[in-house]
This record gives sequence, structure tokens and C-alpha cells, in this order.
Amino acid sequence: MKLSPVVLEDRFVRLEPFTAALEGEVRAALNCDPEAWNGMVSAAHGQHFDGWWAAALKAMASGSRIAFAVRRVSDGAVAGTTSLYEIKPEHRRCEVGSTFYRPHARGGPVNPACKRLLLDYAFSNGAVRVEIITDALNAASAAAIRKLGARDEGMLRKHKITWTGRVRDTAQFAVLDEDWPEVRRRLDERLAKFG
Repeated sequence: MKLSPVVLEDRFVRLEPFTAALEGEVRAALNCDPEAWNGMVSAAHGQHFDGWWAAALKAMASGSRIAFAVRRVSDGAVAGTTSLYEIKPEHRRCEVGSTFYRPHARGGPVNPACKRLLLDYAFSNGAVRVEIITDALNAASAAAIRKLGARDEGMLRKHKITWTGRVRDTAQFAVLDEDWPEVRRRLDERLAKFG
């Protein structure tokens, strides 16, 4: 499995790997909805952005993460961020996540379009497993992951400590290479409804 920082694009979104030139647009996109950050492992709004940005670039340099700015094709605005991370070529697996969208980008084609691009890129480049995890308290996120067609693999108890200090249980999901054709079909059907 070989994943590199390349631009991924469809008719809804353009995923642009982080570069210094994107810092201001990503900062602006993430500096909103402070309540939504409370369930995240790390925060990237306000004063938290600089450390979060530096950590993302460091992980990209090590090859363990590809962080993307999510640009909407319809208006060219950066609507948030998402990543391929925990990239483990020796196990041909990675995670999709570290995702945050501006409130007005939620509930439409942005998230399924991003997931379609990221999953396709991972499986087309040799992945056999792509994990998607979320805070066990985030029922909306878990429902969205199930809607993708990812399989529920249970709960990881006391799995992470959030930036607020809360000990978090994590709901674990995965898509395997043999699941991908059906997941892809379902995503394509969803995206077709957006015209």
C-alpha cells in the first residue's frame, strides 16, 4: 500500500493536501462552532489552531497522515478538513477521519463525497482495511458512518483522552476491501441524488 499527498476531486469537493498556502483558509474554516470541538480528541479552533496545524504537518512529513483541506467545487470555499491517518503500509490499513466541516457544509454532499474519494484512493492503492472511528457519545457521527456502509466492530473502552481531559470510549467501524464495492455503490447512489 502506497498513499501519497495528491489532490482528489469529484464534482462536489476538491481535497487538497495541506501546504503552507492553505493555512489561512483552513484556519478560517475551522474557527467556528466551538461546541462541536468538545467531542474531538484535539481542537483546532481559535488559539488551538497553531498546535493542531503543526502536528498535522509533522504527521504528514512522517508519512503517517495525509491531511486535506476540503474545498467545495460549487463556490471554491474551504468547508473543512479531513484526513487519511494512522497510515500503516506494512498492514495495508489506514483510518479516515479527523474530519470537521463548517455547519453549513454538514448534511449535504460534502461528507459522502469526501468519504467516496478517500476510500477509493485507499483501496485503489492497496489498502485491505480502512477504519473509521468516532466518540461513542456522538450518535450523529456513528449514524453517518453506518449510513456509509461501514461495519460496526464494537467499542474501545477508555480509548482516548480528549483535549478537554475527558476519557473517551470510541466506537470502531471498518470497511474491508471486499466490502468496498457495495459501499462504493451505496455512496454513488447517495451522491447521484444531489444532481
